[in-house]
Amino acid sequence: MRLCIVSETWLPEINGVAHTLARLSAELSQQGVTIDLVRPRALPTPGEQAADSIQVPVNAELQVMPVSLPGYRSVQIGLATPKKLRQFMQAHKPDVVYLATQGPLGWAARQAARRLGIPLIAGWHTNFDHYCGDYGLGMHTWMTKRYLRYFHNACALTLVPTQLQARALRSAGLQRVDVLARGIDSQQFMPSLRDPVLRQQWGVNDHQPVALYVGRLAAEKNLTLLQEAYQAMANVRPDMAFVVVGDGPARQQLEALLPNAHFTGFIHQQALARYYASADIFVFPSLSETWGNVVTEAMACGLAVIAYRQAASATLIQSGHNGLCVPAGDAEAFCQAAVSLCQHPADYARYGRMARLRAREQSWPGVASQFINYLHQTQEMHHATSASWRV
Repeated sequence: MRLCIVSETWLPEINGVAHTLARLSAELSQQGVTIDLVRPRALPTPGEQAADSIQVPVNAELQVMPVSLPGYRSVQIGLATPKKLRQFMQAHKPDVVYLATQGPLGWAARQAARRLGIPLIAGWHTNFDHYCGDYGLGMHTWMTKRYLRYFHNACALTLVPTQLQARALRSAGLQRVDVLARGIDSQQFMPSLRDPVLRQQWGVNDHQPVALYVGRLAAEKNLTLLQEAYQAMANVRPDMAFVVVGDGPARQQLEALLPNAHFTGFIHQQALARYYASADIFVFPSLSETWGNVVTEAMACGLAVIAYRQAASATLIQSGHNGLCVPAGDAEAFCQAAVSLCQHPADYARYGRMARLRAREQSWPGVASQFINYLHQTQEMHHATSASWRV
């Protein structure tokens, strides 16, 4: 089986999509899939790229012209003509093309693969329609939804991380939608990496709680609520430490709002688990996630997670058993949950233990095996359709 992955982000860029694709590709390769890759050339962005321990054996690679988004230099799109992508696909003859982007590069690859008769699978890695509202482009949401429906319905299959999202997309008119969850390396992310020295740097002893956020510092992450939740927790636990791991265009503003929090910037993947394991509560207010790898990573490290009931949290967290989930968009309930939990150490310790057990069920080899099944199904559907046309 030969797979061509088309993505506008790839390692060493630090984001959930790049990490997910690298993990999945590495496991697919282990299970006998040959990987080709189409992506933009990496732009050097000091402080926003870091080495990752994942090694992906890419057989053939086409790097296309990168264009940074205005005001958000670390996020880029790729530009290439369908003809150029056709030539790459003709040279390497993939059995299936996987579109991890619906942007210009994804569109060009979609056109090229359809012209060559290569079956397409699309991944839903980013909620672009949600981002329109986050960046003041709400008037364009309906246009974005219409484009996404048109884009995905030309594919043999669209894969999303959760059943909840699959139902939502089917209701929005997307056809042939199925679920592919995300995995976790529970030997990389584990509670035993708790580091007393790191906690000392945060100014806490063994008995003081630490609340942690990991992710991009950008508008789509609902950082206003993060600030409100941190301040509400500080009001009832003045001895509590607050740590923010990540970077982005909203960092300066958030630092001004949370002067007592510890801002670390981006952390290398190899060291990140130590930050998770050294905290006690993971606060994640985002509403824009398709999955949210950081939730799984925090759970694997034994943290009690407070999040909205959506994406990974809706799938993995049983509220009151291995974390706390509140209805999506209910900011008051989110803050109340955060305040209540930080006052009950026995509860957040128990949730963390149960979270670890749940996260360990999400294995990357299992996810890759399911993906390979989808590849074979797509091929069989494609051959059956082609045969019916010939008849």
